[in-house]
Amino acid sequence: MAKLYSVPQRVRDGGQQPIRSMSDYTDVSNQWVEHPNDFWLAETKKSLSWEDEPSVGLEGDYHTVCHEPFSWFADGRLNVTESCLDRHVRSQPDKTAIIWEGDEPGDGRTLTYRELHAEVCRAAAALRRLGVCSGDRVIIYMGMVPEAAVAMLACARIGAVHSVVFGGFSSEALRDRIDDCGAKLVITQDQGLRGGRPIPLKATVDDALAKTDLVQSVLVYRRTGIEVGWVDNRDVWWHEAVVDGTDMVSGPEYVHSEHPLFILYTSGSTGRPKGLVHTCAGYLTYTAYTHRTVFDLRPDDVYACVADVGWITGHSYIVYGPLANGATSLMFESTPLYPDAGRYWDLVERHKVSIFYTAPTAIRALAAHGEEPVDKYDISSLRVLGTVGEPINPDAWEWYYSVVGKNRCNIVDTWWQTETGGICIAPVASATPTKAGSATLPLPGIRPVLIDPATQKTRAGPAQGHLCLEHSWPGQARTVWGDHARFVQTYFSTYPGLYFTGDGCRRDDDGYYWITGRIDDVLNVSGHRMGTAEFEAALVSNDAVAEAAVVGYPHAIKGQGVYAFVVLNSNNGNVPIDQLNQTVRTAIGAHARVDRFQSVPGLPKTRSGKVMRRILRKVAEGQTDALGDISTLADQSVVAAIIQGAATQR
Repeated sequence: MAKLYSVPQRVRDGGQQPIRSMSDYTDVSNQWVEHPNDFWLAETKKSLSWEDEPSVGLEGDYHTVCHEPFSWFADGRLNVTESCLDRHVRSQPDKTAIIWEGDEPGDGRTLTYRELHAEVCRAAAALRRLGVCSGDRVIIYMGMVPEAAVAMLACARIGAVHSVVFGGFSSEALRDRIDDCGAKLVITQDQGLRGGRPIPLKATVDDALAKTDLVQSVLVYRRTGIEVGWVDNRDVWWHEAVVDGTDMVSGPEYVHSEHPLFILYTSGSTGRPKGLVHTCAGYLTYTAYTHRTVFDLRPDDVYACVADVGWITGHSYIVYGPLANGATSLMFESTPLYPDAGRYWDLVERHKVSIFYTAPTAIRALAAHGEEPVDKYDISSLRVLGTVGEPINPDAWEWYYSVVGKNRCNIVDTWWQTETGGICIAPVASATPTKAGSATLPLPGIRPVLIDPATQKTRAGPAQGHLCLEHSWPGQARTVWGDHARFVQTYFSTYPGLYFTGDGCRRDDDGYYWITGRIDDVLNVSGHRMGTAEFEAALVSNDAVAEAAVVGYPHAIKGQGVYAFVVLNSNNGNVPIDQLNQTVRTAIGAHARVDRFQSVPGLPKTRSGKVMRRILRKVAEGQTDALGDISTLADQSVVAAIIQGAATQR
């Protein structure tokens, strides 16, 4: 049985959220069970500023979703920026809202709530002058600069629907999203900066718009000052449009609770991305609740989520959740290894960060550099450490806990998805004992069930199965933009009456949940069913391997073979096959063996750190002409290197 880590004393002391012990957790969870609608109505009235408070909670369910989306708080009216900005301007105008850490260490600035509010109002006025109205769609294609958050909030201020596209996507991917949502305006910048490299954002926008005629205006923020292509009567400089004026104090556009706040596209295996729609009131209620509950947010915290606003993590836990809670949120433009492996810990020391949230991928990359880059800095301000994007292997968890956390920070290993809008299964920092590699327990309002795929029946007690959720929560996505049938087919057809997450999961004797990966990441080798996550955890426990991703491929004898793509700590490219298979055998059992190894320079990942295994499966199967959509990758060049390496092996 996995070791249970108690909540460190310094994390227990001073907690200010209702859940400060496991007894509190049980009590709050029971409140939701007994009165689910009352629970969320009370929460939304406490968390948000309303023009017209709602009187109803959930309407519709997972059975009626095939006819129309379910809704939350449907009779209410609000504008989300009043919750994120206006009320804090009245109560704490000079508190820092955003700390921006630029690509180069020391390059940065801060915005107070008063300053951020003024910037958002000016940007909202500029959008109105450019003809953007409530309900119009706006594409945001930017790097990690404060103006990206300002742009998101400015859209929300006037009731426009934003769709943030990660700044590493191709012009084709950008054009597809513009066409799918019918965008009227694009907000971008001349260049982005990341790890010392310029990213040609404006040039990519120009390429995309050469193939579509929907966009009427392009608003361009000047980041580096390089000369860029320009289209008169279409392109507008941010610094010329977003200016002081009498209209900067114009009021927000009030919308109904279910008005779309944003569309966020996820990769689709068919090659066509899905535009998931999140709505104003439910989404903001849930992100505010989960942000302050999971991280045990306190008034003087400096909170750093080092993700990108191009992903749901950045939406929920850099912008909307923290600002709704009146927190200080750090935005990070660079990478964990630029200019060296101490970058994260340098910013923690300089900004006195108390809550730090990153991806297991980054943790593993930093662990490969050892303890010295961590120990150079005073990171004693840290209290809570978070992980997001994928299950974290126990070795990386232990390194994070002992080397970064010094055994005195609680780790919140969070499970959630773009579709869920916010965290669903995770420790509550001030209350939940943890286990290395486990997401632990569901938050109040979340009802996970494990389904036996063979019988389609619920498994009770300690069990393994397909992870489903049996009751809606406010932050859940409502539909796929322009294709509700696809939404129903993807999430509600496999197990009618349940939301199917697409993940496998194990529940242990303590009721703790362990995410085993996507269900299509289960291998059936000679009749033995094994999770790819088991292989990957074993491989990265070996000192030779920095990262690993495992997939199945057709095998003439076994039916399915095991193919491992490994990133080695050594530069010689020679995979120690026998040594690694002995590691796998010891960790999993005599029946476990990797049939084919391939050394790769990196794994195909989204910016949030999630490995896109369907690409690796296609490579392993030799179907490199059928990779589907790869636009959500942080670095598409990795795919070409993997394909070339696979061809050489064959």
